[in-house]
Amino acid sequence: MIELDLLNVDAEVAYAILAGLVTPRPIAWVTTLNEDGGVNAAPFSFFNVFGAEPPLVIIGAGDREDGSPKDTARNIRRTGEFVVNLVDEGLAEAMVRTAAALPYGASETEREKLATAPSRAVGPPRIKAAPAALECNVHSIQQIGENRLILGIVHRVHIRRAFYDGKRQRIRGEKFHPIGRMGGRDGYCRTEGVFEIKRPE
Repeated sequence: MIELDLLNVDAEVAYAILAGLVTPRPIAWVTTLNEDGGVNAAPFSFFNVFGAEPPLVIIGAGDREDGSPKDTARNIRRTGEFVVNLVDEGLAEAMVRTAAALPYGASETEREKLATAPSRAVGPPRIKAAPAALECNVHSIQQIGENRLILGIVHRVHIRRAFYDGKRQRIRGEKFHPIGRMGGRDGYCRTEGVFEIKRPE
């Protein structure tokens, strides 16, 4: 085994090592509202769901290279609202293009011609083509070193009808295949290769 000291000696490679090991990571394609009402869309792979009572998500939104907050974090702090859009393979290329650093106020949804749909509980719209979207209000924002953790309470969920089993009230995992983030600058994965192992009672 190789041992690395990510707090000291090997701190400069901490991101690359952790992002390469903790895979696949789900992708939060977050929509927020700019000050002029334009829609910002940006992807984050430091993201997951962390509880159900209340429904809780956490996004890790770092800073720009100059140390200023990314537009998503800036908008969330101002409005207290955001939408997490999940990403399937058909949206992958558009999602990646929205990772480009644009001047504040530029709308990625306009630039990429992404149709949006109104949310029910928050101001920012969802991306209409997304297979699912979570409408969130901010619970809190924690700054830990250079990490900005945005905790959001999920108020509404939108799910493409084909992916929802209404009788069982469950997601149809055999049909819902979001993409995941792998290590490296350009690594992604598909999620069709699912297997089951029975859990003990």
